[in-house]
Amino acid sequence: MVVHEVPSGTRCFDWVVPKEWAIRDAYIIAPDGSKVLDFSDSNLHVVNYSVPVDMEIDFDDLQPHLHSLPEQPQAIPYVTSYYKEDWGYCLPHAVRENLPSGRYRVRIDSDLKDGNLTYGEIFLRGASDREVLISTYVCHPSMANNELSGPCVTAQLAQWLRDQDRKYSYRILFVPETIGAICYISHHLPQLKEKTIAGFVMTCVGDERAWSFMPSRQGNTLTDRVARHVLQHIAPDYKEYSYLERGSDERQYCSPGVDLPVASVMRSKYATYPEYHTSLDNMELVTPTGLGQAFVAHQKMIEVLEGDCTPTYQILCEPKMSNRGLRPTIGKVGSANDSRNMMNLLAYADGNRPLLEIAEIIGVPAWELRQIAAALADLNLLRVEDHS
Repeated sequence: MVVHEVPSGTRCFDWVVPKEWAIRDAYIIAPDGSKVLDFSDSNLHVVNYSVPVDMEIDFDDLQPHLHSLPEQPQAIPYVTSYYKEDWGYCLPHAVRENLPSGRYRVRIDSDLKDGNLTYGEIFLRGASDREVLISTYVCHPSMANNELSGPCVTAQLAQWLRDQDRKYSYRILFVPETIGAICYISHHLPQLKEKTIAGFVMTCVGDERAWSFMPSRQGNTLTDRVARHVLQHIAPDYKEYSYLERGSDERQYCSPGVDLPVASVMRSKYATYPEYHTSLDNMELVTPTGLGQAFVAHQKMIEVLEGDCTPTYQILCEPKMSNRGLRPTIGKVGSANDSRNMMNLLAYADGNRPLLEIAEIIGVPAWELRQIAAALADLNLLRVEDHS
């Protein structure tokens, strides 16, 4: 991974890289001298990007700076104020309801100063300079499914890809959501538009409750087709959302004028599960099984991309498969079942259809059909032209 720093004040299209925020401590002391909130207990207790504060304040004046969730009284909400200077605290509603009237001491030991936006980039070169983009974000503190799951699965995917023979090149980004993606696009748009054939935003891939798909803005890109194909075979009850329900970095990668083929395959989609943006989005919500299944789903999508090809049948009429040891010599009911996928592949291998299209027609996972195509190519029944 190469770590890049982009200075505060750098213009990125309509945005400017903001100042860097550093926080060291924060607390609230009640009228009786007890500490009712402490940043050291949870970094969610402070509104992210809060300006420094050190003063006494009446209870009624403190109220507008407190954030809680009446419908989730035990949860600490995750609240930010990145582009407007403000300050505040987040606490469980059950605690807030029991705060007494009186004078409070509030302190937020933080500062905002010129610094850098930091992002990481991994580039794995393949045989082709055509690229697959994988982008995940690193900006939500203490969020397990909505944050940590994405970088974890992405890192594991990068490690797996590093050891594969790669037809395509892979550009893997770890960026702050929104401003990080906008910043990266603003510096690399011509290259991204020229080389990106498919892309995925990796987020919310840790729980076991659901499978979710957020298509690209166009909805019919190679990425969309590959994602739907894999999900139909591994999670046929998945829910496809409308692009009108977008909310992550597909907003940037798919925006008009950028128009990259980027989609998201998730478990429980952001903003749809009750723990979202609260302290309840924790390590009890994500599971090894959820993470592992999400990894396999993305692995399969990459295998479909890497394995897509155009097969062309090399003889006329149906081949005598029994001469090649590929079909029983005694014809009876059920004897052709084992070779049906093979014969169906040959039936559509006219040199005009990609393997993925044939897989969709005959209802077989493309990663399995690629193995069948390779076996038939070894028998000189198919010519396989790889895509690049």
